[in-house]
Amino acid sequence: MLEVSLSIVTLGGLTASALVAAFWGTFFSRLASVPGPFLARFTDLWYTYRMYRGNFEKDNLELHKKHGMFTPLRSKKRYPTTNISGFSHAGPVVRYGVNRYSISDPMAAKVIYGTGTKFTKSAWYESWSSPHPDAWNLFGDRDARRHAANRRQYQNTYSMSSLVNYESFVDDCADLFCQRLEEMSARDGWDRAVDMGHWLQCYAFDVIGMITYSKRIGFLDLGEDIGDVMKNLEDHLAYASLIGNYPQLHPIVFPIRNWLAGSRGKGRQYIINYTQECMAAHQAKPKAEAPSEAGDSKEARTLDFLSKFMQKNLEDPTVFTTYHALAGATSNMVAGSDTTSISLSAILYYVLRNPDVLKRVREEVDAHCPQDKTSPYITFSQSNDMPYLQAVIKEALRVHPATGLPLERIVPKGGATISGVFFPEGVTVGINSWVEHNNKAIFGEDADVFNPDRWLQDDKERLSTMMRHWMPFGLGSRTCIGRHISMLEIAKLIPRLVRDFEMEICEKGPWETQNYWFVKPKNFKVLVRPRLLGVV
Repeated sequence: MLEVSLSIVTLGGLTASALVAAFWGTFFSRLASVPGPFLARFTDLWYTYRMYRGNFEKDNLELHKKHGMFTPLRSKKRYPTTNISGFSHAGPVVRYGVNRYSISDPMAAKVIYGTGTKFTKSAWYESWSSPHPDAWNLFGDRDARRHAANRRQYQNTYSMSSLVNYESFVDDCADLFCQRLEEMSARDGWDRAVDMGHWLQCYAFDVIGMITYSKRIGFLDLGEDIGDVMKNLEDHLAYASLIGNYPQLHPIVFPIRNWLAGSRGKGRQYIINYTQECMAAHQAKPKAEAPSEAGDSKEARTLDFLSKFMQKNLEDPTVFTTYHALAGATSNMVAGSDTTSISLSAILYYVLRNPDVLKRVREEVDAHCPQDKTSPYITFSQSNDMPYLQAVIKEALRVHPATGLPLERIVPKGGATISGVFFPEGVTVGINSWVEHNNKAIFGEDADVFNPDRWLQDDKERLSTMMRHWMPFGLGSRTCIGRHISMLEIAKLIPRLVRDFEMEICEKGPWETQNYWFVKPKNFKVLVRPRLLGVV
């Protein structure tokens, strides 16, 4: 009886201590003065609910606008500072969860994501991998040392110098995509709209199929969700984004979901199983002996990714394992379509919403690459030689970056001072690309306006500053490894669409989007018809 009483007293004491600690942390800690939603002081449910609504990039911007978003670049008097009048030094820091802080300060990015930083990814990223401890992937891996070692294994394959040799793969998919647009225009006429967001994802998926397996997956052939891949990718994004706020649930919920879904699994597990099927079909084909990747022959440079992966595995299976091959191919499937299709949609959307921009882009493309049915392709090199087109691409990805949640990192041992606020070790801090891209101290007073000319100014120092804070693919050592694939597809397809088609957005108002990590357009309907040869 005495032991039971002591246990009750002990339990009561521990509970009371926990409540006192929570109360003290909420109202009297060093970070208690950081502004933010009242509910976010006590629970991450505020962040989870706002994320569930699918517009957190807008919520994040509103938090910073409400509590003082911008700070000047220190010792850079040339940039405007009037927009921070009246705000305290804590203005650029806002709370969005119990231990989560969003930063909007030009100096913060280098501290959090810069070379040699000791800030590691937060536990939110754990839900982006299978819960097995060895089931890493480059995006979700929180072990900085393991990530760096594994990333080095893929670096050459994903380099731009390697990827430009895949232009013919991109051209094949662009040909079929343009053919489908012509067919839909001819069948339905100018009065029926094309779901451009869907078709651009079909294009991006098939390019990834070509680059990874030397074979289109088949999205462009049918215009349909082949094998429910898109459906399960959407499911994975929603699951990982939301459950990531409660990573302790991931090892429990993930296997239950897959068990309930049946043998093929659901979400990420479904994508993994589908990738394994694609790999098995690829490996079952008879192949000629592949030349060494280190050689200089063109054949070696244009081997599809999986062939290169398996070749690396044969050369040293202890360093580049079969799991490395699976992880690389799966990452292409998970990240290779949405980021590119969203970026393509954003560029096309802002070009079509701004007639003067469309006119200038078209004039530049017509001058550099006039229509020619015998050779319709626009090379990556030609695209890069069009300065206004490149400015439009940069600006669209600034105004609408694909990712829309804070890139969370954990403050390392000893803590860190950011924007005048000291954060103890273990606290979660992060920068949302939507917030960074709207910072007027970096991008000017018109930061909330689509203005490609900001990238064509003569001020080299200002351009350099903007580029350092341009983060549609992330920043630092965790920058998206597949960004060059995305830029290759964008650089080749956008000028071809502008040159060869007349397009008009159906909706007159702003488009709808949904943010589950990726800020994806909904019902991006466009009227399309071929543009006649010689007509400007």
